Amino acid sequence: MTPYEVAKFVHVTCAALSIGGFIARFQLALRGSALMRRPWIRVAPHVNDSVLLAAAIVMLVLARIDPLNVYWLQAKIAALFVYILFAILAMRQNCGRRTRICAFAAALLSFGFIVSVALTRSALGPITALTR
Repeated sequence: MTPYEVAKFVHVTCAALSIGGFIARFQLALRGSALMRRPWIRVAPHVNDSVLLAAAIVMLVLARIDPLNVYWLQAKIAALFVYILFAILAMRQNCGRRTRICAFAAALLSFGFIVSVALTRSALGPITALTR
């Protein structure tokens, strides 16, 4: 495997772990599980997401890509911020259950959009198939 392929494998693996962990933590949080107070459950997502971001940066450097000049990467980064905001809202204990569930669904949709943009390499993401 080339260094780029290794970075991409790490990036995709960390993305899968990130969304899987988010779903699991949301279920625990919604149930008020004591597991949410365990240090490793609180720290592991930050470690994984740091590796995810580092792998993305390595891929950009190796491919010599400037994300400010690539529209689909700009869309992916913007959608990442939307995902983070909805994920934070979904995990807040002081929000109502309905609000948290809606934020969780919106976070999942945002994540799906990020994946579709990455796969299609189009800022339109899932809409790309409709324009062809």
